[in-house]
Parts: sequence; C-alpha cells; structure tokens
Amino acid sequence: PLQGSWKWGPDGHGAILLVNCDAENYYKVPDSELDKISKRADLKDMSRMLLRTSGPAELPKGYKLTLHISKSTAENIGVFQERTAGIKISSISDYSPVLGRDKLCHIVEYKGGTSEVEFYVEGRRFPDEGFKGLVTINLSLLEPISKGFPEVPIFTDTVMFRVAPWIMTPNTLNPVEVFVCSTQDNFQFLKGMRSLTARTGYKLNTCFQYMNRGDRWMQDELEFGYIQAPHHGFPVVFDSPRDGDLKDFPYKELMGPDFGYVTRVSLTENVSSLDSFGNLEVSPPVTVNGREYPLGRILIGCAFPTATKGRNMTKVVQDFLWAQKVQEPIALFSDWLFVGHVDEFMSFVPAPDRKGFRLLLASPDAGYKVFRRLQKDGHGKAKMFEGMKEEISVDDILSNPQLQEANDFVQSCIDWNRDVLKRELGLEDADIIDLPILFNLMKDMRAVAYYPDMVNMIVLGKNLGIPKPYGPKVGGRCALEAEMCSLVEGLGLSCTFIDDFASYHKLLGEVHCGSNVRREPFAYKWWNMKL
Repeated sequence: PLQGSWKWGPDGHGAILLVNCDAENYYKVPDSELDKISKRADLKDMSRMLLRTSGPAELPKGYKLTLHISKSTAENIGVFQERTAGIKISSISDYSPVLGRDKLCHIVEYKGGTSEVEFYVEGRRFPDEGFKGLVTINLSLLEPISKGFPEVPIFTDTVMFRVAPWIMTPNTLNPVEVFVCSTQDNFQFLKGMRSLTARTGYKLNTCFQYMNRGDRWMQDELEFGYIQAPHHGFPVVFDSPRDGDLKDFPYKELMGPDFGYVTRVSLTENVSSLDSFGNLEVSPPVTVNGREYPLGRILIGCAFPTATKGRNMTKVVQDFLWAQKVQEPIALFSDWLFVGHVDEFMSFVPAPDRKGFRLLLASPDAGYKVFRRLQKDGHGKAKMFEGMKEEISVDDILSNPQLQEANDFVQSCIDWNRDVLKRELGLEDADIIDLPILFNLMKDMRAVAYYPDMVNMIVLGKNLGIPKPYGPKVGGRCALEAEMCSLVEGLGLSCTFIDDFASYHKLLGEVHCGSNVRREPFAYKWWNMKL
C-alpha cells in the first residue's frame, strides 16, 4: 500500500529514479533524450518496476490491464519493457519503450495465474520550477461496458517515484580528481598545480587549448555534483550558462558512461558574470537552530536586496538550485565585486574540531593589521610585488587614504555577508578565520583584489593550493604567506603557494577560478533527510 506515496526521512518510504543524463550511447547525447536503450549498462541507470499479478488463467473477454501516465508525467520519465519477457535477452534491442513522451498508456499482456512482468523506469528531467520531482505510474484493470463504448477502470493501483536531486559537494569531502586548463601563458600556474597534485596523490586532468580555446576559467564554466539512488549513482556536471570558449568541454569531454550532464539556458534574461559558477558554492553540513542540513547549504551571490539595477544569477539557475530541496540555498551579496563571485571573499576548509570546518573570509581589516604591524616593527620600507612594476612599500600602502576608504567599504560588504553566514549556517566567530586581503576599486566602484586573493584557493583534503600573494618579505619570508600559514596550520592544514599572478590574478581571477575538483559523494543518503 505504500508504493503509491513518498515520505522523507529514515523511517520514510518510496521509490527513487535517477535522471538518465549520462551517455552510454554512440551518439554522444544524454541517454534520457533517446527513446531506446543503447547498451545493457544503461539498465543500471534505471529503476526496476515489477508488476506482480495473481488471478485466473486468463481475463474475461474484453478486459484489459493497462499502464498509464498523465501527459505532464510523460515529459519526465521513460518506461521500457522486455519484448521477450521471461526469456534470456539476446540483444539490447529487445527492450522497447512503452511509456513516456508520446506514449501515455500501454496494454500489459496478462500471463495468467501468478506471474511477474519487469519494467525499467528512467528519469528524464530534474526537479525544477513547476516540477517537484514526484511522478506516478498507474495500472488499471479495464472492464468493457457494451459494444461501441470505451472500457472503464474498475481497479487502479499506483506507484510513486521521486526523481533524485542533483547534489553539490563541499570542500570537506575527499577529492577524486582535479581539472585545469592549459593556455599559452599559464606555465607557472600549471607547474604549481602539477606539484601540488603529485604530492597529494590526486589525478590532474588538463584541458588543452584545442578544447578551451584560451578560456582558462575552469571553475566558472562548470560545477561537479552527483545523483544517487539506493541501487546506483554517478557524478553529474552542471554546465553554467556563461558559455565561454570552454562551453564544449563539459558536454564533449566529461559526459559519458556513468558521467551525467545537466545545464540550464536563460531565454528571457541576460547572462551576467554572476552566472559563472565561481559564484556557486556549498557549505559543509551544518545544524542551524536545531534544524539539520546534513548535505550543507548552497551559496550563491546576488545584488544587495535593496538594489534596483544590480546583477543577479539568472532565474533559471536559481529555480533549479532551489528545486533540488536537499541543500537549501542562501543568497549572499556579491555584486559589490567587479567579477561578482562568492569565491572571491570566502571558502571552507576542513578542521579537526568544532563543526568539522572553518569558514575563511577575506578581511581588509586583517590585512591592514598585518601591514601596520610590519611598519611598527620597522619594516615600512619592505616591498610588495618586489622586482615587479607594481612594486610598492608598506609605508606607501598605509599612506594611501583612497585605498583605505576603498577597503573600509569592502569590509562593510564582507561584514554584511559574515552576519548572513553566521545566521544561516549557525556559525560563531570561533568558526571563522579572517584572512589578510586588501582590495581596490574599479571605475564602477566595484572591488577587485589588490594582490593575489588568498581565500580563492583549491582545497585538496588537508592540502591548500593558495595564490602566492607577493607580500613584503621579512627575514626572507613573505609576511602574508607567514600570516596565512599561522592562521590555518593549527588545523593540521598544509599551505602551498601557487604563482598565478600574471596568468590569473591580472585577469581578475585566482587559483580557485582556474581549477575544479570532483569529489566523493556524501556517505549520508539524501532520502533520509527530514523535510
């Protein structure tokens, strides 16, 4: 009796469908777009549905057993059946589509006595605006009334499925592999990334110029996540609507057997920088005022709530993220930044105590504290960017009132976000580490990092790949690197500083912007959430 409903929680019930968005086929399109099963491996991406009957040897004349779905459901699922039920399948072509798209009903052959008929069901659409993710398949016994009149149902049974949500993975989950781009000018960056991944043992995948066409922003083009059912699961890449020169990489290079693909295209709104996925992050698991978020919460950057002309992430992307339900999004204020991404002022790292992580926040106040301490200790002549055309002394930085005013503004923007994050993630000040980072303002009064933005890092377990800040040296060591290490090494974290100055920082991005990490899924099963 429970198969006709769906209930969340550890004591819940209900069947689960995966969106069949990988590509087991030769056509290099998602399997869900095809009305056929291409390979036997495709069956494991589907959920088995069994129809068990027990009755007379045959039905009375004119009676029929019919599977049927609504027209709205037909857009969201596909149902396949063996053509030669009960016989060992010799060919994958022996599976035929019986429900979905233009097929709303299917007459089931009645075997008589006690029998069983097997079907395979696939999801074809993720939960989204106007689709909560629930689908129903009905079985009706039809009785003839009289000649010339349609049969009428005298019995109906129903099974309900929930389509598995797309789930993001936070920095605290174990990495599987790392992705970067190779361009004509990023040798130093690649050298640092190769060294870091070799030392930590993670696979480094390089997207070369024939595919990236000079677009180095791997983080902005895509976000890795996964889908999962009790019987199977696989990674799914979410392709952003930014569609830079990297746009073919997720579809042509990543999608394949047991590697799914999903995207959202804005038809009514202009795509802005805030639609790049450096502006899409997820927290580790948190508990907020007694409410558990065992899969964390999604973080997106938007315009300030009272702004009338600010930039925002497009509605189609936000609708998709909200509809997944299991990682309820939080809107942060990122439009004060020239690029406008949340990864420019925040990150998460694992920690052995408290909540199991720390939130890292960029902090101009912390930056000025470091520079004033250097000046007080007699290092006012020490140089930032030593040997470069940007070279400047600590004294000159501290004597620049316009820079101070700009950073006072930036600090107020970050403080607003800090309060939101504390409230929405249930954090205390002890859960937050302020990193010494200064900003500058562009002509439109939006901010960019003054020196390489250390919060924009890659997190590989306990190893951090951090933009090399080129700070003033004291005793031969960069004071900003020393401060960074002192802030996080007590958590058992190791800092590697990667030179991204010329090939990323000067193009208004950093290490995190230029890399991406696919991670292991959560051990926690999403269907156990109490929603």
